[in-house]
Amino acid sequence: MNAQTHTALHVVKGAVQKVLNAKWTAGVWVEGSKGRLIVQYDRKPTEEELQEIEREANQKIREDVPVEEYVMDRKEAEKKWGDAIYDLFPLPEDIQELKIVCIENWNVNACNKEHTKMTGEIGRITLRKVRFRDKKQLLEISFFVTNE
Repeated sequence: MNAQTHTALHVVKGAVQKVLNAKWTAGVWVEGSKGRLIVQYDRKPTEEELQEIEREANQKIREDVPVEEYVMDRKEAEKKWGDAIYDLFPLPEDIQELKIVCIENWNVNACNKEHTKMTGEIGRITLRKVRFRDKKQLLEISFFVTNE
């Protein structure tokens, strides 16, 4: 289930970027079918925005698009995708080879975890708890994945 949940993180991140225009990931957590994405953001989203994030994420799963993985030189990856491959936490400079996960026109990220080959293998994403931490300007979106 971890490959599905890790891939779900990338799908949820793409939906969060599309709906809220939140770029930077501050943290992630996965355990079995549960996951949490933490992004830098300036407010708690509305109920409508949260429903839209869930709808967009599940639409991307229904589209069953490829989840591409590339192992490449760090400079080459930066030239191709810029800083979009990174999160708020920087990668150490001595890491020169990156595994890039790319869902075309949706999400691209350096990530060394296991992923599904297609988004359709994820199942269904249901958003659970959402917490906004005002002092840190962080939005935590918890979700779980179920097989449909």
